[in-house]
Amino acid sequence: MKTRFSAFLAAAILALSAPAFAEDAASAATTAAPAASATAPATPAADVAAPAPAADAPTKEVIENPYGLDALWKTGDFVAKGTLIIMVIMSMGSWYILITKIIDQVKLAGQASDARSKFWKAASVTAGAASLKEGSPFRFIADSGIKATEHHEGALLEQIDLNTWVSMSIQRAVDKVQSRLQDGLAFLATVGSTAPFVGLFGTVWGIYHALTAIGMSGQASIDKVAGPVGEALIMTAIGLAVAVPAVLGYNFLVRRNKSAMEEVRAFAGDLHSVVLSGNMSKTANKK
Repeated sequence: MKTRFSAFLAAAILALSAPAFAEDAASAATTAAPAASATAPATPAADVAAPAPAADAPTKEVIENPYGLDALWKTGDFVAKGTLIIMVIMSMGSWYILITKIIDQVKLAGQASDARSKFWKAASVTAGAASLKEGSPFRFIADSGIKATEHHEGALLEQIDLNTWVSMSIQRAVDKVQSRLQDGLAFLATVGSTAPFVGLFGTVWGIYHALTAIGMSGQASIDKVAGPVGEALIMTAIGLAVAVPAVLGYNFLVRRNKSAMEEVRAFAGDLHSVVLSGNMSKTANKK
């Protein structure tokens, strides 16, 4: 009897304490859930905050100029192309002459220095001429003076005195050197004076095309006249670009030629005196 009562009492105690344990377990689960959610990684937020992949950089679209020089060559007629070719030839010829003449003048300055340092220190005019380089204008003048003293023969030439004959021979040699220095200058002068007018002809031709386009379309819209007017302006610019270097180069070469010819004439004058004095001394010794 006592044993049954003890078992009944224990069962009653368990029944009464079960709701309390359940309530405690529920409250513990409730408090644990926010902590777990706080410590758990927020994957959706991370996905949203993740940087988006960089978009490809926008490519620059290159627009071909429909009114440039390339378009002028492609769309121009035979007159426009012919004008361009003429101005290109004029420009190339001008630059070729300018560069080659400057090189010739530099060589001439070096040859003048050699003549001053070698020719006048030689024992004779023949030895002095041999000391100069082949193709030097100073050697050419010296050889001309020597030949004039050695070959003064012929019925007509003997009527000219030796002094006059030597002077004429040396002067002819100097004139040939000057003519050689002036080669190409006429082309530069021609280009400098005519290139602007050749460009002006291209300008007039382009304006004519613009007026034709206006007359055919019946309206002066910019797309109708931009091409021909652009062609006209390009022709004007090319004409000036060809003429200006030619004029400047011509003036530059003429000024340098004057300085070079002063050296040549001074050498020729001294050579004339030396040749005549040597020939006079030989004549005196013969007597």
